[in-house]
Amino acid sequence: MTPWEAVAVFAAGVAAGGINSVVGSGSLITFPTLLAFGYPPIVANVSNNVGLVPGGVTGVLGYREELGGQRGRLVRLGIASVIGSVAGGLLLLNLPESAFKIIVPVLIGLSLVLVLVQPYLGKWLAGRRRDRHAHGGPLLWLGVLGAGMYGGYFGAAQGIVLIGLLGIFLDESLQKINAAKVVLALLVNSAAAVLFVFVAPLDWWAVAMVALGSMVGGYLGARLGRRLPPVLLRGVIVVVGIVAIVNLVMD
Repeated sequence: MTPWEAVAVFAAGVAAGGINSVVGSGSLITFPTLLAFGYPPIVANVSNNVGLVPGGVTGVLGYREELGGQRGRLVRLGIASVIGSVAGGLLLLNLPESAFKIIVPVLIGLSLVLVLVQPYLGKWLAGRRRDRHAHGGPLLWLGVLGAGMYGGYFGAAQGIVLIGLLGIFLDESLQKINAAKVVLALLVNSAAAVLFVFVAPLDWWAVAMVALGSMVGGYLGARLGRRLPPVLLRGVIVVVGIVAIVNLVMD
């Protein structure tokens, strides 16, 4: 990694950490950046996953006020996140790289659709704030398990998936839901990272640059990111997501 590439990956990490705290989908910034610098898809994916963990920690610190009173809920749902993440990580490591190149563009495409429809999804969720369990019930647990599998395999937009699930099943403000999302996404990334550190092909320079950037971005995103125009944020995510799809398809 050249010095200029290190700077670029660090900057992508800052953006990804901020976006993950505010919305989710930060991997749509860092993953295509690593691809553009010639990293193989599997190496880029696992290095990106491990590097984003510190950004999740600072994001949780930034949302600590909104996490009050959610401990029991997050313990229950966190178990589902960890189980799903390990299952998804094992799928990533055992399926051939050719399968990854086919599956991931589809996952990114679905993620971009979620990014685009999120405003409409939010309005729909606002009309479904009745008849919810305090902890979401078994359907939410299973949904979080599935989101964890997705995050362990390829985590872009897992935050948006989690916000959708939590918003449907929990009677909470969007800020408390977003705070819970940050914790669950951190658990998913952390569980997969433990697996990847021992058995996956990591590039530690890439991990370090993404980690340093995401730490800065994660905290700033949690404290200041709510002021960003949502339309602009979604536009950036969609553009880099399309770039990632093109890079994977043409590789």
